[in-house]
Amino acid sequence: MEVLSEREWRRRDLAHRDRVGPWIEPHLRRGRERVTHPVEDFLFTYYSFRPGRLLQWHPGADVVLAGARSFGTHYRDCAEGAVLDLDEVLPRRTTVIGWIRDLLAATASRPPHLGCFGMHEWAMVYRTQEEEIRHSSFPLRLSPERIEEIVDRRGVRCGHFDAFRFFTAPARPLNTIQPTRELQRELEQPGCLHANMDLYKWAYKLSPLVGSELVADCFALARDIRTVDMRASPYDLSALGYRPIQVETTDGRAEYVTAQRGFTERAAPLRERLLRECDRLLALT
Repeated sequence: MEVLSEREWRRRDLAHRDRVGPWIEPHLRRGRERVTHPVEDFLFTYYSFRPGRLLQWHPGADVVLAGARSFGTHYRDCAEGAVLDLDEVLPRRTTVIGWIRDLLAATASRPPHLGCFGMHEWAMVYRTQEEEIRHSSFPLRLSPERIEEIVDRRGVRCGHFDAFRFFTAPARPLNTIQPTRELQRELEQPGCLHANMDLYKWAYKLSPLVGSELVADCFALARDIRTVDMRASPYDLSALGYRPIQVETTDGRAEYVTAQRGFTERAAPLRERLLRECDRLLALT
């Protein structure tokens, strides 16, 4: 086991809180004020990891915190300090760890596809009534008729089930792929914005067995992806300071692909780190 000195683990605990606090506090403040933000609040509302759990620091499995006592849930005291109780945590996570590991490996094995141009967000408002639009407090950049025309002309090429399931009923037959949960492992590919955003989900599902720094790294990537995702959507978020990526134009599509390629490159080492953690945890079983 690795042993962290009390000075070192307290330093890392504080650094983690200093890093994630500026992401969490504005979200909590908006909650108290009963206002929402379609970009900054998304990772806290769409995903199930609560802000308090993101704020809590964990060193990961097989790491002793020297001098710690009663460190928290899932930890046990030992002679040197405190350590995650693997006998309690690991057995009930083995199946999930294996599933995550296989999905990550399958995704990493494929070449990235960069030709969707973010049309999944357009498919979520295609031929829908104004009162049914998810972010109805913000106007659309284009008329419903123009959105329909663009989607009809360009089509939709989305292989991510958790995006596809939010398509409007008229938009689903337009998708070149009909993804299902059962096909997730066969369809996800490393150029997909949502697959790369979901690295945060797989990281927190492995917590506290993996270090909180890795969870925060995946959150930071997901946060940047969500920004581009909504900038390329048909919503007008200029009031919030977001310049649109006009994917209905040639220049806008080129800008989107450039951002998508950058996220693919940033996601690759995070996916590899998560894979290594899954293999390490499965070996411990």
